[in-house]
Amino acid sequence: MLAASWPATAPLVSAQALAQAVTPSATPLASTDPLAYAGGQPDRLPALAPTWGAHGMVVSAQKLASEAGARVLAQGGNAADAAVAMGYALAVVYPAAGNLGGGGFMLLRPPGQKTVFLDFREKAPLAAKANMYLDSKGDVIPDLSVLGWKAVAVPGTVAGLEMVRQRWGHLSRQADMEPAIELARNGFVLETGDVELLHTATAGFAQDPYARAIFLRPDGTALQAGDRLVQTHLAHTLEQIAHGGSEAFYHGPIAQELVRVSRLNGGILQNEDFARYTPRELPPLSCTYRGFLVETAPPPSAGGVALCEMLEILSGYDMHALGLHTAPALQREIEAMRHAYSDRRNLGDPAFVHNPISHLLNPAYINAVRASIPTDHAVPSAELQAGEAAPEKPQTTHYSVIDRNGFAVSTTYTLNGWFGAKVVGGTTGIVMNDEMDDFSIKPGTPNMFGIPGSRANAIAPGKTPLSSMSPTILSRNGAPVMVIGSPGGSRIPTIILSVVLGVVDYGLDIQKAIDLPRLHEQWIPEAVEVESGALSPDVANTLEHEGYQFAPHAPWGIPEGILVGAPALGVSDAKAGYYGGYDRRHPGGAAIGVP
Repeated sequence: MLAASWPATAPLVSAQALAQAVTPSATPLASTDPLAYAGGQPDRLPALAPTWGAHGMVVSAQKLASEAGARVLAQGGNAADAAVAMGYALAVVYPAAGNLGGGGFMLLRPPGQKTVFLDFREKAPLAAKANMYLDSKGDVIPDLSVLGWKAVAVPGTVAGLEMVRQRWGHLSRQADMEPAIELARNGFVLETGDVELLHTATAGFAQDPYARAIFLRPDGTALQAGDRLVQTHLAHTLEQIAHGGSEAFYHGPIAQELVRVSRLNGGILQNEDFARYTPRELPPLSCTYRGFLVETAPPPSAGGVALCEMLEILSGYDMHALGLHTAPALQREIEAMRHAYSDRRNLGDPAFVHNPISHLLNPAYINAVRASIPTDHAVPSAELQAGEAAPEKPQTTHYSVIDRNGFAVSTTYTLNGWFGAKVVGGTTGIVMNDEMDDFSIKPGTPNMFGIPGSRANAIAPGKTPLSSMSPTILSRNGAPVMVIGSPGGSRIPTIILSVVLGVVDYGLDIQKAIDLPRLHEQWIPEAVEVESGALSPDVANTLEHEGYQFAPHAPWGIPEGILVGAPALGVSDAKAGYYGGYDRRHPGGAAIGVP
């Protein structure tokens, strides 16, 4: 059920080799299929209709978490209740990214009210220092910001979920949390996808006694498909939260245990870090595209800014007329990506830095960018100004919810890397984040991708690291139309862009738009990453002659989306209700409709 990790980008290849690498060898889909232009969906996925629900829809990367959300909706809960239930359930059944020991962003659009953006991201501990991961010579100490307790930032998930439940939920905390408590107490049977991901962290689990006791067999070997994963300590922690709420987590024995284990193992968490933690409500970032209001994440997300800038640039082209994944259409998309990622250069936590959003999304600036983009050749990345580039990891998770009243919730939350810092918080059973690595560890110095770290994203006590997470909701005439989001690190904005273009410009249903093969360009590296099936041989050849370089890449991202009223825009004969699509590149997810 859990997504497997994927290898790094492959070397650059020629158009001929690229076509051989990315064009499936199986019989092409029928020419009437919108994805047949390049051989169909990634990895030859069979066609799948969107899931329908009359009175609500939940979508996540783990079907047991989706079932938890659907159960709460069926019991009379609203979208806020379902979002809380799924957040806690994912902490049990998707421990690689679902979490109590991490944090995230949530976008909520209650009926008849303004959309609210909630930031419950992790914060740097009060004892954090800008040079805390550097040695005496000023060099980065390998792995110190990603493994072990010194990599752990103050978690925000419990505070965020409890704020959502208190302000917008209809059910009790116990009712919202009961599915997660049952899954932790009784366990669940691991499937192939679960153990594939668990196996990526076997070595890390072996180094931590609390993680070893949960995620390895008694003899120290890895769990296998068919084993039952029971998390007794986590069940007890969840029961404490169900009884006492945020107070139990941040001011009681849970925080005390996390601080105790942190101190014993070289971490810097202290009781005051937990006592001072509060989520924050911020105005969502908004832009428009083809008549839709697009509401998404503001800083400390750089992803929402990039998404809106790309959409604003592309709004000046007739993408439908250019055609789905034709050379002219992809050329415009790639250049919009390049410019938007270059422009993320000075973004950071708004409590610490000024973010030039009004300039980046100003129509005059957007028009100037569009005017500077040629339509027949690539723009060298070196000609653009330095972009922001925290080495954000792609291992995150997203879930989308809408209820019978049109209350829409889009949530992305994370531990940063799979299983975070590979440590468990003592007897709490909580997997802890490695979110400190999302800061610029040594500002001004190129990271592993060759991109200079941003000073705006330098470490400071109480600061939130920059993120690309971009939970997004599209609406029209005051009503929600689409709920979307994805994990994927720096690729998140381009993943969401692909789904939005697929639905809005090319008329795909929500499932086909999620299945659509992806491309990604982020200023540096200059090569365009491509999934299998993204380019036909002719398109690859044309773009290569225009100066574009390509790097085939294994599938990335796990977007989970919902469309309201029809499976695709403009479909007039569909049943009223909600239509869900989930990413099948990785096993185990599910869209579940409420009848």
